[in-house]
Amino acid sequence: MIQEICKDEKFLAQKAEQATPDDIQTATDLLETLEAHKDGCVGMAANMIGVNKRIIAFDNEGTYMVMFNPQIVKQSGGYEAEEGCLSLTGTRKTRRWQSIKVQYQNEKFQTRLKTFTGWTAQIIQHEIDHCEGIII
Repeated sequence: MIQEICKDEKFLAQKAEQATPDDIQTATDLLETLEAHKDGCVGMAANMIGVNKRIIAFDNEGTYMVMFNPQIVKQSGGYEAEEGCLSLTGTRKTRRWQSIKVQYQNEKFQTRLKTFTGWTAQIIQHEIDHCEGIII
């Protein structure tokens, strides 16, 4: 179900709780909400739809992908970026990594490890910041 976008900075500043298999519906809602906003959005974290769980959804080179409990375990190639967000007004400067290795769980809660680069890596970093309660 498409959810309303949360703009409450106090809520967004909370560190998200670990996701469990009971959170599959939240992931479905997150994907549907992301698809509904595809013209102006390439990624979302669960707190953007009012659920304080470590779940992100993003455009992975044309295919949507969901990660439960993502963590960046390795990064390289730092650079400065400027990003916008559906939950926040305007754009903000931040530091990102060109290449990241992410440990996460898939929809079956199997642990996976994958390296992402470029634009996709930047999207994932933005959404993981949401999970950490970091408002850029």
